[in-house]
Amino acid sequence: MKNKSILLLGLFCLFPYFINASTRMDEKKTPQVRISTNKGDIVVKLYDDTPIHRDNFLKLARQGFYDGTLFHRVINNFMIQAGDPESKGAAPGARLGAGDAGYTLPAEFVYPTHFHKRGVLSAARQGDQVNPERRSSGCQFYIVTGRVQTPDQLQQFGERMLQQRGQELFDQLAQQHVDSIRAMYGRGDQAGLQKLQQQLTDEVRKRLADESKSAFTDEQVEAYTTVGGTPHLDGQYTVFGEVVEGMDIVDAIQQVETDSSDRPVNDVIILKMTVLE
Repeated sequence: MKNKSILLLGLFCLFPYFINASTRMDEKKTPQVRISTNKGDIVVKLYDDTPIHRDNFLKLARQGFYDGTLFHRVINNFMIQAGDPESKGAAPGARLGAGDAGYTLPAEFVYPTHFHKRGVLSAARQGDQVNPERRSSGCQFYIVTGRVQTPDQLQQFGERMLQQRGQELFDQLAQQHVDSIRAMYGRGDQAGLQKLQQQLTDEVRKRLADESKSAFTDEQVEAYTTVGGTPHLDGQYTVFGEVVEGMDIVDAIQQVETDSSDRPVNDVIILKMTVLE
């Protein structure tokens, strides 16, 4: 009994160590990367709930993939974009943005937890016409700057987002009835087509009922009306991190002179990326 008491006492004394060790392990779960540029350093943290994008970004950073590449697309009050491997050593004035890593990544939308507020790190991608699954580029990324929105502007964005969401739902539902639609078209059954259209429209309205109560969360409204961002990109591109140091450098980059292709006239170079272990 005495030995058991001593053992329990020993474990009790070690309890703070276990707690601290657990805390240290949790802290290590959120990796950070320093992006050193010829304008200064930017530090981003990567989200753990977008693990595919997190691990890919860490892999490329460790491999030196980004070293020497440019911020090739810069739009003031919108975003700064980088990661095109063809930008490394590119001739002045050359059009950039088509380079890739030879693969894409599946979308990891954690919305509305992660949204396009000022300072977030997001994955670039090709448009919906050729990329309906909204898969991300394997290497290109952008950092949001954006604008501060008024409540009225945010409401208008929300209404447009709901309209777009409704159209997407309608198209998805219509695809499930594509054989019936073709058959009705074939025999000229206008009444049947109208009936099906009304059924699909009613289903879309039903599914959007809860979403239409509020297009944005309280957190989004607070962020977009104070620090700003790009709300029209929400739910369209994967947000997988955010700037924790060096937002002044991001601002300096977004204000540089650019050409007609939004490429900086004087190259903004990523000198090195360093994973902060």
